[in-house]
Amino acid sequence: MSDPLLSLISTGLKLWVRSRCDSVGSLELSLQGSSLGLLRGHLQGARLEAREVRFQGLPLQHAVLSSGPIQVDLQLLQPGRMLALQHPFRLEGDVTITGRDLNDALLDEPWRWLGDWLSEQLMGLTPLGGLWIDNDVLELQSPVAAQKDPARRRFRLKAAQNTVMIQPLTEEQGATLLPMDPEIHILEASLQGGQLTLQGEARVNP
Repeated sequence: MSDPLLSLISTGLKLWVRSRCDSVGSLELSLQGSSLGLLRGHLQGARLEAREVRFQGLPLQHAVLSSGPIQVDLQLLQPGRMLALQHPFRLEGDVTITGRDLNDALLDEPWRWLGDWLSEQLMGLTPLGGLWIDNDVLELQSPVAAQKDPARRRFRLKAAQNTVMIQPLTEEQGATLLPMDPEIHILEASLQGGQLTLQGEARVNP
């Protein structure tokens, strides 16, 4: 990245991304923009690839995201200082989380409520005892009083109505829609190789 201004913006944007996450393992960032646009604080877009990210308590193994146009405040841009973003912008891309990490997240704060909600909605039992991904199938377990073995049920999932729809393998009950932030739209959802991959778009408010 030979343009000094672009390098300065890239460093500031990386600091901003890290400030929004609990932790980030590796982070690669590429920017798109003309020299004239950059002088006006206008960035055409950015592409981010990160690994081992913890965002709001969720451990993401891999994330690849692309943004729409971003407006930055150049008056506050200084070496080693976080970028000041002025307006909301769009993001699209995909994130991957392993079944083991998802299980750990749903059994602990701040996402324990969601794990117990899933167990109650999908199994009629609480609390959630565990979650596993077996190829393209999601298995939930919940302890049952006075029984040695936990209750087990298996599900498939897909994207629907801007969120994730979870369907039982049998037709004993209807599908359940995952609670979702209205600023996030899930377009694709899949299970494979012990991982959950979500593809979608979001509106980011700085």
